[in-house]
Amino acid sequence: MSSWSPQPAALQEILQTIRDSTDSQNLAVQKAITHKLNQYTRVPDYIAYLSYILASMSQEEDRIRTIAGYLLKNNARLILRAAQEVATFVKTSVLHAFNDPSPMIRNAAGQDIVQFLGILEPRNWPECLQQLVHNLDSTDEEIQEAAFNVLERACEDYPRKLDVEINGTWPLEYMIPKFLVLSEHPSAKMRSHAIACLSYFVPINCQTLFVHIDSFIACLFKRASDDDPAVRRHVCQALVLLLASRPEKLMPEMANVAEYMLYSTKDKNENVALEACEFWLTFAEDPDLAPYLRPLLAKVAPVLLDCMAYGEDDLLWLEGDAEDASVPDRQEDIKPRHYGGKTHGFERDANGVETPTSGKRVGAYGEELAEGSEDDEGFDEEEEDDEDDDFADEMSTEWNLRKCAAAALDVLAVRFGQDLLNVLLEPLKLKLWSDDWLHRESGILALGAMAEGCIDAVEPHLPTLVPYLINTLNDPKPLVRSITCWTLGRYASWCTNITSEEHRTRFFVPTLEGLLRMVLDNNKRVQEAGCSAFATFEEDAGPDLAPYLEPVLRNLVFAFDKYQHKNMLILYDAVGTLADAVGNALQNPAYVEILMPPLFKRWSKLKDDDDDLIPLLECLASVTIAMGPAFLPYNGPIFERCANIVHTSLLQYQAYQQNPEMDEPDRSFLVVALDLLSGLTQGLGVALEPSIARSQPNLLQLLTVCLKHPQAPVRQSAYALVGDMAMNCFPLLRPHMSSVMQELIVQLDPEPKVEFISACNNAAWSVGEVALRYGRDEPEFQQWVQPLISRLVPILLHPKAPRSLHENAAVSIGRIGLMHPAMVAPLLPEFAQSWCQALYEIRDNEEKDSAFRGLCTLVQTNPAGITKSLLWFCNAIVRWNQPSPELNNMFQQLLSGFKQHDPAGWAAQVSTFPPVIQQKLAERYGV
Repeated sequence: MSSWSPQPAALQEILQTIRDSTDSQNLAVQKAITHKLNQYTRVPDYIAYLSYILASMSQEEDRIRTIAGYLLKNNARLILRAAQEVATFVKTSVLHAFNDPSPMIRNAAGQDIVQFLGILEPRNWPECLQQLVHNLDSTDEEIQEAAFNVLERACEDYPRKLDVEINGTWPLEYMIPKFLVLSEHPSAKMRSHAIACLSYFVPINCQTLFVHIDSFIACLFKRASDDDPAVRRHVCQALVLLLASRPEKLMPEMANVAEYMLYSTKDKNENVALEACEFWLTFAEDPDLAPYLRPLLAKVAPVLLDCMAYGEDDLLWLEGDAEDASVPDRQEDIKPRHYGGKTHGFERDANGVETPTSGKRVGAYGEELAEGSEDDEGFDEEEEDDEDDDFADEMSTEWNLRKCAAAALDVLAVRFGQDLLNVLLEPLKLKLWSDDWLHRESGILALGAMAEGCIDAVEPHLPTLVPYLINTLNDPKPLVRSITCWTLGRYASWCTNITSEEHRTRFFVPTLEGLLRMVLDNNKRVQEAGCSAFATFEEDAGPDLAPYLEPVLRNLVFAFDKYQHKNMLILYDAVGTLADAVGNALQNPAYVEILMPPLFKRWSKLKDDDDDLIPLLECLASVTIAMGPAFLPYNGPIFERCANIVHTSLLQYQAYQQNPEMDEPDRSFLVVALDLLSGLTQGLGVALEPSIARSQPNLLQLLTVCLKHPQAPVRQSAYALVGDMAMNCFPLLRPHMSSVMQELIVQLDPEPKVEFISACNNAAWSVGEVALRYGRDEPEFQQWVQPLISRLVPILLHPKAPRSLHENAAVSIGRIGLMHPAMVAPLLPEFAQSWCQALYEIRDNEEKDSAFRGLCTLVQTNPAGITKSLLWFCNAIVRWNQPSPELNNMFQQLLSGFKQHDPAGWAAQVSTFPPVIQQKLAERYGV
């Protein structure tokens, strides 16, 4: 033992606090105890006291000692800064407690060991690893089992830390053969631990395991028909991990492995079946394995289809038949939402990767899912292109066999399209037209799961299937109605693609009406799925919804009185999406009169710190932009409240910075208030002047503070507001530009941290908007041209900057060049090629137009500057579909000028261009 020993008074105080924590249900008392326990973490030897209570105070109740053990686990990182004698005492005590006669104490000590071993790493605590491995040979099965339990968790949590050399030996060199032997142990628990431990070393490419790979695979085959489901589950898991990292090891045996996995996918034990089903999902996700999977499709797809029916346990848990629209939601059913603000990006032509325009991710029953956090918003789309995962993410709430099978079918559909439909057409028909509602429901889920990959193959059947689905919305079973909503949402792009009046009458209008009916269903799950599917329908229909706005709005407004808390959040999204879809069609006074009173009523009821205010503000931001001037009667109190939220949030953050012991304030209110102010700016423009003039403190002073806020999402929304104010009410922004520019220049970083990318994007975009509004050769702006260009050009040239940042930087360089060509043109040779590469795939729009007019102005000012980049310049020109007349004229003049200046040189240069560029230059511009 070490020389550390407890002080009696301190020991009694900690002990009493732990006892008190078990006695009171009073929230205030619990909060005080939690605060006290947090204070103890500053005591240098706090963890030694906890380990003393756990290991040495056998006279105390097991419950108290166990709580000490859990507190020790939660504070395990304190060992890294503990004195040597404290660390030694803690390690010795925990190992001592691991041999305690009480199972509760042993279990708590086991959890502590897993935690400490991960933090200290096995190489710094070799005696612990030795004792665990030694205990595997114990004749006492309880000791053996406890040690293996700890080892399994260690292998799962940090396998790489175990794959190390300690004092000249590699522990895995004797651990892995021992695990292989123990996979034959008479106890099923031991066999299960052994296979689990081995499998966790597969993904890390552990060489010691791969030395024994053939023995490992033989061991898996031997245990494949084990009587114990936990063992079979780990066998399936190991085969999934092998398929993902060493498929070549399984391919020679694939016929047997596939047969086994198909058999296991139908296992009566759902855990085994789920693990086996993961095999097909993993198989389908790897494009290199497609040739091996194709011959198995006819066997695999029908099994997956059968796995998609609800099991009895699901039905008990779902309580799916209730008319529960008037039953209040339980707090625990409402998932936390993440709000990340908006990022300025561009859509690309079909040959580029499209920037997704949809903000919401919706699950299989319409539930909104947490999106990628704002930290990774705007990250390079090429690096983050994981569309295969979209469906698995959608389905990921309560992951189970049904959802795994649906996700696997989705990936198979993307991979094999028509071939998959050929295999499934007959079994799918049997499901869809079955008398058993469970079969019908699973068939409709399968149809939705296949929507993305099989759309071309399914399309000829949609004139039959869509009316079938619309009719199924009348099914008496809520679970059938809800999954039908989801599947119709997956085919919304086909339903809303109005190719003829017949299509409108047969598919568009009935789908619209059917989903609106589901929005007002008496079952909450159906409302949720209906509302989410309707939002997808709105997004795909866009302006085509305008003629139906009155009935749509009346239905959505009726839902405001009908919905409970959870679905209300989805309803806000649907209203916001509608506003985005129909745009200024919402300015009709009749529509304003239908929609605004209920929204305003909700708004008035919510306090400034109510979480439900966040989605409502988000919804109103879209509504204000769409309604434009028609929103003015509602502007006063909404503007005032947003400005107030911004002010209060900044004061709260200031207080937090002065006292870090406080909880960090939730930034979502500040972000969403700034975004709604952006919406008001876009909708009302200079009509906001009286509101801004009245604001106390002045909104623009508050905005300047937001521009330097430590949290990136706040800066992101603040820069969006700067850009929107520049576009829509520049006279109000201009007096504050010197303090805004000071912050803005600093924000332009060629290599921002991932979480700062969106803020940097919005800053880069807003610069261009400001430059345009100042006008040509404006002296006040000239002071900023050099500092801005000296930051924007390195962003454009940086090979690792995300594509969205390259695009925004290029647009702003072009716009500054349009307004101040003499100052920017000398730098043209430095950035011309990268500039053209950044923007040639962007869809034609006004921003791209002004940027290219800027580039042409720079080329007119410094023609020699484009010489080295002429191919890229011409490629960017011919990639335009419809340049504005002014821009087209600039292209014509420049190209004709090049040709006239040196006809022979021009002809020689153009002859080296790809034929498609030569052809378009000749056709469009006669050069």
